[in-house]
Amino acid sequence: NSIVFTSSVQIGNSLGLTPAALSWVSSAYTLTFGGLLLLSGRLSDLIGRKRIFLIGLLIFGVSSLVIGISNSAEIVITMRAIQGIGSSIIAPTTLALIMDAYQNDMRQRAISYYGATAGIGSSIGLLVGGGLTSLISWRAGFLINVPFTILLFILTLKYVKHSEIKKESIDYLGSFLSIIGLVGVIYGLTEGELNLVFIGMLFLVVFIFWEKKTLSPLLPLVLFKNKIRSGAYITRLLFMMTMLPFWFFLPQMMQNQYGFSALESGFAFLPLTIVN
Repeated sequence: NSIVFTSSVQIGNSLGLTPAALSWVSSAYTLTFGGLLLLSGRLSDLIGRKRIFLIGLLIFGVSSLVIGISNSAEIVITMRAIQGIGSSIIAPTTLALIMDAYQNDMRQRAISYYGATAGIGSSIGLLVGGGLTSLISWRAGFLINVPFTILLFILTLKYVKHSEIKKESIDYLGSFLSIIGLVGVIYGLTEGELNLVFIGMLFLVVFIFWEKKTLSPLLPLVLFKNKIRSGAYITRLLFMMTMLPFWFFLPQMMQNQYGFSALESGFAFLPLTIVN
């Protein structure tokens, strides 16, 4: 995400995108990532975490490669959506693999490293994206994913153990309702279609009622009975809703109105991101 933000102006100029079309370079990714996250997390239990993680890496790596070499705006946006599918698999499975691989104090340390890496990535990603864009091309910000993906794929094959596969039924209706609901809300907000936002929220309400009665819920509602956890969910929701649009618009303002280079706009974010 952060690599894309500082290079968004160059992506738009290179592909001849309007401001609305440029927003879809980020929104297409967010749409599939958010829409498929619950289902992807569930599949890691049913298919096996190592196997689904490798599939996610493969999807993410191939889509990054295609984006990096494509000259078509339609292909770039489509591949960003596919990249989001890969990320929706990688994100929950990573935490699940950490929980499998470590116990007690080592588990706490591993999760701390995981959180610290995400914080560091918010600063480093903006600098790397800005640097690659200024010195090489915005394409390098996507192509750099490819060697990392190959390395992770090899290391996963060698070191990560297969997890136990749980023979449980998949909540297909819940998956459908959550995907349609989230896609409707995200697409509707992006395009300013309030009727789609309403339809999406309606599907999410039906999803919640379905999760209450089904025997194998995609999202066990018991998770929300803990007030501390629910408070963390709400805080995280509001934080991400604020941060992602802010990070999308601010580099464009810095570059278009103040004449910053992509790299300079990455440095300009440090006072905000360094605290992470």
